[in-house]
Amino acid sequence: MRVLSFIAQEAPSFGLVVDDGIIDCGRRLGVTDLMTQLQGEGLAALARFASSPADFRLDEVRCLPVIANPAAKLLCIGINYRPHMLEMGREPPAYPVVFVRFGSSLVGHGEPLVSPRASAQFDFEGELAVVIGKRARRVTPAAALDHVAGYACFNDGSIRDFQRHSGQFTPGKNFVASGSFGPWLVSRDEITDPGALDLETRLNGTVVQRESTGELIFGIAELIEYLSIWTELVPGDVIVTGTPGGVGAGRKPPLWMKPGDTIEVEITGLGCLRNPVVAENAG
Repeated sequence: MRVLSFIAQEAPSFGLVVDDGIIDCGRRLGVTDLMTQLQGEGLAALARFASSPADFRLDEVRCLPVIANPAAKLLCIGINYRPHMLEMGREPPAYPVVFVRFGSSLVGHGEPLVSPRASAQFDFEGELAVVIGKRARRVTPAAALDHVAGYACFNDGSIRDFQRHSGQFTPGKNFVASGSFGPWLVSRDEITDPGALDLETRLNGTVVQRESTGELIFGIAELIEYLSIWTELVPGDVIVTGTPGGVGAGRKPPLWMKPGDTIEVEITGLGCLRNPVVAENAG
């Protein structure tokens, strides 16, 4: 199933994406956000609405990030594809490189990414996101994927000069509305092998990144194992698995996103996450 988080008629909700629109499951269940649903009855409860009539067309709603609840942990992995490691001049990591994003740094599909006034170094990073569906603590790799609710596209938009102000990535990864997450969650049962997906990022229609998720240095099961050693992963938490080579900072000359651009991240079976880029308002 494909599950979209959205706002319609000024109310947040989530629902099933079907051929003729969106079935509003949140309204039917009395639940306003997908993370709360994952922590309750889970995705399986949505199946009973699959034959209901659509409540909205896709063009009648505003898309939210797949997980829009501020309580969710957004755990991002850096330097997790070998080509990206080389273009950034890094050594192979012994352990996953982990940093965090805040919910306020993300927008949904179709919503504008904001190029900040503080920097011109606004970079793109197409990535595969993993949404946790079942509590995970000290999980073995063999059992790790059983804890996944589904997968989605992610753009880990980065303000490179702020990212490099210190050894910590946090400032450059958390400008308001600098990244995106969507268009929807695809349930785990629809993705046979998340390590065999093709990821492509396009800037104004030109391919700038193309790689298989099979090239991840630390695979999804390994990441869940490692993260669950030192934190409890709960339903609605997100693991953003890293970006392939081809980022703007690794090019000569560098290639930055700017107002007027359109950036797309497309992954096999997960849809296409598309966002325009706008300038930050004065004030």
